[in-house]
Amino acid sequence: MKNKSKDFSIIDRELTVDGTISSKGKLVIKGVVKGTLIGETVIIAEEGKVFADTKASSMTIGGTFEGEIRASKELIILSTGNCSGKVVCKDFVVEAGGVLNAQVNCITSQDSKSQQELLAVKK
Repeated sequence: MKNKSKDFSIIDRELTVDGTISSKGKLVIKGVVKGTLIGETVIIAEEGKVFADTKASSMTIGGTFEGEIRASKELIILSTGNCSGKVVCKDFVVEAGGVLNAQVNCITSQDSKSQQELLAVKK
């Protein structure tokens, strides 16, 4: 059986992706992503920029995000992060200095199961 903790991908600084990305495990974005992003754990580094409709279990924003996020577990905006658009998540954290300019809806425990089914990434 494959160990999920070893699944790791990076979109590096000099890379721009325009289209649909589907990732398992951890995805670190240091470059630019435009379009649609589906993943388990998505991390936007301080130099990263994402302009996308995003579905993830867990998302951390340290750079720039514009679009719609559906996070079934958590959304964390770091002190260097800037998030704008629309957010639907379960747990939500904004560190001091982080910028949030979005419509936010937090899902409850009852909503969580149905939301996780919607966010499930096909194997």
